[in-house]
Amino acid sequence: MATSDRQTPDADDSRRKVIIIVAVVAAIAIAGLFYLLISTIGTGTVAPTLEGAIRKGAPEFDQNVSKIVLDKPEAYQSKQALGGIVMNLQTIVHNFTGHTLSGLEIKGTVVDHQGKPVNQRAIVVVPTAKQPELENNRSMVVVVMLEGMTDKDDRANIQMEVTGFKFKQ
Repeated sequence: MATSDRQTPDADDSRRKVIIIVAVVAAIAIAGLFYLLISTIGTGTVAPTLEGAIRKGAPEFDQNVSKIVLDKPEAYQSKQALGGIVMNLQTIVHNFTGHTLSGLEIKGTVVDHQGKPVNQRAIVVVPTAKQPELENNRSMVVVVMLEGMTDKDDRANIQMEVTGFKFKQ
C-alpha cells in the first residue's frame, strides 16, 4: 500500500506568490499611511477667525487695544513622540475697556533672533463654551499651542498680542 504524497509544486509556488504580493502591498499601504501622518503634523487646519471683529487699523481698535492688557507670556515646551516640539504660550488677559467683550482673538508667536516668526497661531478665546464673554474688570488665562517646530528652529523669544475683539451689544 503505497500512497503517493505528491504535492504539486505549482500550487505551493502560487500560494507563496500571493502571500508575498499581499504582504508587499500591505507594507506599502502602511508606509504610505505613516508618511501622510508625519507630513501633516504641524500643518494643522485653518485657524478660526473672529467674524465681525474690530481689527488693527480701525479707530475703535486703536482706542481700546491698550485697555485689553496681556501679562508677560510664559512658554512651556515638550517633545512629541515623532520628534517635533510643541510650545504652549500662556498669559493672563485683563479687560479694562469699560465694556464686556463678546469676542476676543489672540495671536501667539515664536520669533527668532532677527525677530522673524518661526511659528504663529491666532485663536479665538472668547466666545467658547467655557468662557462665553469677558466682563469689564475681569481676567482670564489664555493658552496658545504651537506645534511643528524642531530642535533646529531658532526659538529666541515669544510674543502674544490681541488681533481682534468685539463688544457685547
